[in-house]
Amino acid sequence: MPHTSRNDIPVEERLIFALDVPTVAQARRLIDRLEDQVRFFKLGLELFMTGGAFGLVDELLARDARVFVDLKFFDVPATVGRAVARLAERGATFATIHGNQAMMEAAAQAKGATLKILAVTALTSLDRGDLDDLGFACDLDALVLSRARRALEAGCDGVVSSGLEVARLRQEIDGRLVVVTPGIRPVDNREVDDQKRVVTPTAALQQGADYLVVGRPIRDAADPAAAAAAIQAEIRQAVTAASAS
Repeated sequence: MPHTSRNDIPVEERLIFALDVPTVAQARRLIDRLEDQVRFFKLGLELFMTGGAFGLVDELLARDARVFVDLKFFDVPATVGRAVARLAERGATFATIHGNQAMMEAAAQAKGATLKILAVTALTSLDRGDLDDLGFACDLDALVLSRARRALEAGCDGVVSSGLEVARLRQEIDGRLVVVTPGIRPVDNREVDDQKRVVTPTAALQQGADYLVVGRPIRDAADPAAAAAAIQAEIRQAVTAASAS
């Protein structure tokens, strides 16, 4: 890739499918349909409210899939640390933190040998107006860069960042940073929703994203497996083109 230094990621694992559904049964049906196309799954707040999410994590790991637990931990640092330590025992690959420096440090110290902690920079559902409402007077890019630098200083492994800010992250932050990019919308699937800062898979990868999180464009497609296969093909083409350049 033009900006990324991480070439050790299996191509088929760069796509992370967001299991944003209200029941474990629905999640299982999607996993079954997507098993040949998706090897990395993200579980968020909605599924964890069902009471069956950890069982689903175990099932995914038994299928040799990878798991991203997206709970955006934000609490007293000691509580965050203990929660991350318990999660690290489950076998997940990624977990998110959305807190201050002390929270990020607590998460990083408790993550163990295999769990990687990703700091959320700025939610992709936020735009300039939203940040003004929240009292952030700084430029959005500056906020993302500041959050990324602080995450690395705290011992986090990477960040969750919109594809619109990835290029500057790659130019100005240490290359060890893992960059996971949500808000991915294929060119032919740019429906209006609450994601305001979105990019295509190819654009995100060209800017230096390591992993792409895709939810609705796959989940809501008439044929989710075909939609996932098309995105995987686009990812493969982008990675191959970058390797050849």
